Amino acid sequence: MEITLRRHIHLEHDGKLLLLYVDGTGPAIPRTGRTTWEGGEFLIRLPTPIEAADLGLTWTEKRRNNFRLGNDEHEIIIALPNISWPENWAWKDAVISDSAVDPVARESVYRTLHRVVSKVIIQNSKNEILLAKVRRGFFTGCWTLPGGFVDYSEHPRTGATREVKEELGLNITIADPKSECGEEIPGVDGALIQQAIFGENGLNWLSFTYHTMMDIDATQIIPKDDEIEKVEWYSLEAALEVAVSAFDIEAIRRVMENEDQ
Repeated sequence: MEITLRRHIHLEHDGKLLLLYVDGTGPAIPRTGRTTWEGGEFLIRLPTPIEAADLGLTWTEKRRNNFRLGNDEHEIIIALPNISWPENWAWKDAVISDSAVDPVARESVYRTLHRVVSKVIIQNSKNEILLAKVRRGFFTGCWTLPGGFVDYSEHPRTGATREVKEELGLNITIADPKSECGEEIPGVDGALIQQAIFGENGLNWLSFTYHTMMDIDATQIIPKDDEIEKVEWYSLEAALEVAVSAFDIEAIRRVMENEDQ
């Protein structure tokens, strides 16, 4: 089966996205809630780089995302247009709610959305940190910091606390010196915010890592059976050796740097 490579450009500026109609005219504006339309083809799509250039646009390329839909491979140039705010372009969010928008455009928008995860370094008085060996997900069979995806409308600090309770059955307290989640909780939360895109598919990750203290025997921790295989206390050096997540590794390094100061 022959695979066709198709190139598109995703020009986005402060929430506005350039879309064209199938005949190459535009800018096109999605219609919220549209589920039916005349004709068999989709009505709205991303431009090609040539079409964008023909409109007199220049841009600063950020990266290229690659994915496959059906028999076609798609290369998407993610770029910032060298113009002021494009008021007459489509709102990026509107792409999702119009079924007449080509799936390539919707997939491109989907891949640029942040995936938000929140974790916590739990450290004991022996200067060890707690790691969990996971049974499923991206890091199956590997040791990671406790945590996971942040739920809708949830603050990352709250998400980290919830995930530790769900995964390990532990009630932890993370400092909240600025009262971001309600009442002030004095102390240092050790908050570390990281962002990265891993691989050519373009999925964008935003990671929050917090810090708290707790003394408990690892044998007393009852992990969630279908998610966590076991938990163990590791020295900082040993934890750095077994950690596989780039976000976890950087968070552990930061703790080690603080210990050396």
